Amino acid sequence: MHSTSPHYRHLQPEDRMTLASLQQQNYSIRAMTRVLNRSPGTISRELSRNADPSGYASSQAQKRCQHRRQSARPQRRLHADSSLFGLVQHFFQALWSQEQIVLTLARIYPKGHKSRVSHETIYNCIYAQPVGELCLELVTCLRQAHYKRTPRSKGQDRRDQIPDMLSIYVRPPAIEDRQFPGHSEGDLIKGQANASPVGMLVERTSRLLMLLKLPHPKPASAANVLQALYRQATQRCATHAAEHDV
Repeated sequence: MHSTSPHYRHLQPEDRMTLASLQQQNYSIRAMTRVLNRSPGTISRELSRNADPSGYASSQAQKRCQHRRQSARPQRRLHADSSLFGLVQHFFQALWSQEQIVLTLARIYPKGHKSRVSHETIYNCIYAQPVGELCLELVTCLRQAHYKRTPRSKGQDRRDQIPDMLSIYVRPPAIEDRQFPGHSEGDLIKGQANASPVGMLVERTSRLLMLLKLPHPKPASAANVLQALYRQATQRCATHAAEHDV
């Protein structure tokens, strides 16, 4: 009794040549299975899918298999032989950034058009190219000409980072008691599509809430504005306390 592999393996061209020879010798499917060490279902599907009315030929069977595989995996939207790739390459040669290319294509073509691409599509196209002159040309056109793309999960996320940021967990224990006024917490509230940013500052003892409309939704700029608001509020409180001899 034949032993089959626990993992499915596609038929190779040499397997199809052997299968064609066995069929010419009028081997049964079970006999072919024992010779090729394949399951009967694999042999039966191969003969039913790739055989001609005149019989089974290994070369024609291999061509049919490759055609079905290519049809099941449609070509990428941005591939080296497409007109869109030539347009993107032209923009890169003009030293445009990915953001400029994406926004320009979005203005030229309507929403849902096949010629609109994203930053990720452009990156995948560049780094999927085989090593050669074309790959070298595209990589050198990038603002950061890295020949290998570093995943964001393995590197440092540089988006909207606050310099010298302190964690909330390192604040003094006296703040937790809420016995002394003057300790505040800030937060950033943003609306739909990052619009209408609002800074929020809460005094922990009195629960006084101050809201401020921010000019920019970035956390770094919001932190600067909230720090300025906190200093102004602290100065006003100190001035008010001095006037009343508190």
